[in-house]
Amino acid sequence: MTTTIRIVIAEDDPQIAEIQRRFIERIEGFEVIGIAHGIDEARDLIEVLTPELVLLDNQFPTGTGLELLRELRADGCNTDVILVTAATEVETLRQAMHSGIFDYILKPLVFERLQASLQKFRGHLERFSDLDSLIQSDVDGLLQASTDDTSQQVSVAKVTNRLPKGIDGLTLDKIRAVFSAPSTLLNAEEVGQQIGASRTTARRYLEYMVSTDELSAEVSYGSVGRPERRYQLC
Repeated sequence: MTTTIRIVIAEDDPQIAEIQRRFIERIEGFEVIGIAHGIDEARDLIEVLTPELVLLDNQFPTGTGLELLRELRADGCNTDVILVTAATEVETLRQAMHSGIFDYILKPLVFERLQASLQKFRGHLERFSDLDSLIQSDVDGLLQASTDDTSQQVSVAKVTNRLPKGIDGLTLDKIRAVFSAPSTLLNAEEVGQQIGASRTTARRYLEYMVSTDELSAEVSYGSVGRPERRYQLC
């Protein structure tokens, strides 16, 4: 199978959507044909563009990705879905599996994890395209592959909860302690001073926590008019 697989990204955070787009650009045989930042926009893109695959976030301001997925399935949409979410609740995974997701990836998205999932998806399509009719061994092979995929989805939290290179749990816990009060609003330099690290190190951790939805960031202007990012709990 040499056909390019077309993907729609449905992610409300433009920065995270851009990271996903750049990751996909690095994987041969896949193409992003649309990016949606809201539920309604995602629904329209899927209906009009009919992609083979959707990378779907779960939390949107006007609803959830799971609600959209159930709606698509009720309307007979066969587009496959990889849920890319910060939701670590087992119930969310269970509902997603019942709605027919192809894979479930926890944020922060790691390139190697996405690459493995997309390559597995291509193999999934190739297995079906190579068959004109079924004999029992074909069915057994396809169902076994599906069972293996499901087993990997169940253990995905253990796999993807490993922290990316340059991020360690001890430092993360120190920063979480700094933001123990919901109203705390600090820049990278202030956080670095409190945890005994450089501004650059603090900013790396702060941006990581923004990507996992633990913190939010806003731009403010200091006394000399220079813009800076300040962080607080979501």
